[in-house]
Amino acid sequence: MGIIRTYIFVRFMIAIFAVFSVCLLLIFLIDFVEVLRQTGKNADVGILTTFLITALRVPGFAEITLPFAVLIGSLMTFMMLSRNSELVIIRAAGMSIWQFIIPGVIAGLVIGTVAVLAYNPLAAWAKAESERMFATAFGKSSSLLQTSRSGAWLRQNGEDGPSVIQAKASANAGTLLTGVTIYQFNRQKNFMERLDAAKAELRFGRWELSEVWVSSSGREPVFYKRYILSTFLSPTQVKDSIGSAQSISFWDLPNFIQIAEKAGLSSDPYRVQYQGLLAMPLVLITMVLLAATCSLRSFRFGNIQFMILTGLGAGFGFFMFAEVSRNIGKSGLAEPMVTAWSPGVITCCLALTVLLHQEDG
Repeated sequence: MGIIRTYIFVRFMIAIFAVFSVCLLLIFLIDFVEVLRQTGKNADVGILTTFLITALRVPGFAEITLPFAVLIGSLMTFMMLSRNSELVIIRAAGMSIWQFIIPGVIAGLVIGTVAVLAYNPLAAWAKAESERMFATAFGKSSSLLQTSRSGAWLRQNGEDGPSVIQAKASANAGTLLTGVTIYQFNRQKNFMERLDAAKAELRFGRWELSEVWVSSSGREPVFYKRYILSTFLSPTQVKDSIGSAQSISFWDLPNFIQIAEKAGLSSDPYRVQYQGLLAMPLVLITMVLLAATCSLRSFRFGNIQFMILTGLGAGFGFFMFAEVSRNIGKSGLAEPMVTAWSPGVITCCLALTVLLHQEDG
């Protein structure tokens, strides 16, 4: 039995790795075309630099496809075992459905654990490095990222009191702002003054503003070449306040959540992201169980296409459910832990119910 379980486990790992590799290749080719389009605007950027920037961006994009890879890889494994009549032989030898599903569950658990503890930090580092290379290769103006039509907004706190920052554009993952307007409040949250700066750069414990006009009620605007505004944020912790929570490393998220709350920022998106990463092993196990519910029927009964479409449809339904739940958590309408874990728990229970019905009636 141990040899059979090892064989099935290896088949699962090979199939999942093959599907994930195809996803990596497709993402690389699509993103490479986009980076080449940017390169066409700057003839000084070489093909090697373009290749490296694209390669460093791929892990972060591919992380989203990991559950799809596990689902499709599990479907492939079960279908091939059934097609070769290996499942029939295994069951004839006395193994139940639960015994040959366990290797797939273990594969999902191992992949999920590695993805959270090692792959996610690697993808976050690679994304940050690609942004640095992009800014160096294409210049400051090309690295500016317009966050929205109204620019980037950031609410923060510091020794001087809370403030609201609005910038036309951000660069270097949010640590460099241009076209900055700051509304400064005192500790009693009463409005004090407005600051209009050409540029703001984040250092540890302070924002360094350049070419600043300070306006307050009762006096004429005053111009400063350089102006310092205190903050509880550090460059590492604020790098995704204006951007996406997906690019923060798993190991950095707990500390970032604490600092974001202290600085007056909404921590719900980051708490949802953290809980979602913790739930990743359960999600991948659920993908294996979903594949099992749709692909354990013998090939001699036919309807193979229907089985595959059913498995893919079940996976699509799960991802829709998970995305809706995630957005509810990000908006603060529900507890992030509940919204991150409930899709996996509910779908896992449903899949187990179907398998129990198929096996035991």
